[in-house]
Amino acid sequence: MKYMLLMQFSEKNTDFPKIDEWSPEELRAHIRFMQETNRGLSASGELVDAQGLAMPDTAKIVRSHSGGAPVVTEGPFAESKEWVAGWWIVDCETEQRAVDIAAEVSAAPGPGGRPLNMPIEVRQVMSAPPTDL
Repeated sequence: MKYMLLMQFSEKNTDFPKIDEWSPEELRAHIRFMQETNRGLSASGELVDAQGLAMPDTAKIVRSHSGGAPVVTEGPFAESKEWVAGWWIVDCETEQRAVDIAAEVSAAPGPGGRPLNMPIEVRQVMSAPPTDL
């Protein structure tokens, strides 16, 4: 089964400084951890894809309706306090394995090498629409 692990940040559920306040060595350690995690998942055959996202202030919100040009605005809205920072898609034998991977990623090192305790959302990737439709 495939699962998407979404790395989410929220001002209300993090107790560490913003990433632009980390020292260069703290950033390098965090990136090394992510690269090693991805190498391990790749070696085990579980990694399907993993990507980090640019900061939310670079995002665009696109809305469209029939018969007109899409409306493109800066996004997310300034009052938004949560955003997706990146994701993994893993192919695991069980949901518990996906949860275990999420737990490892949640403990990525942050300032001072302390585990970040990041919220990681685990969701099964659907391979087809529900049968009851």
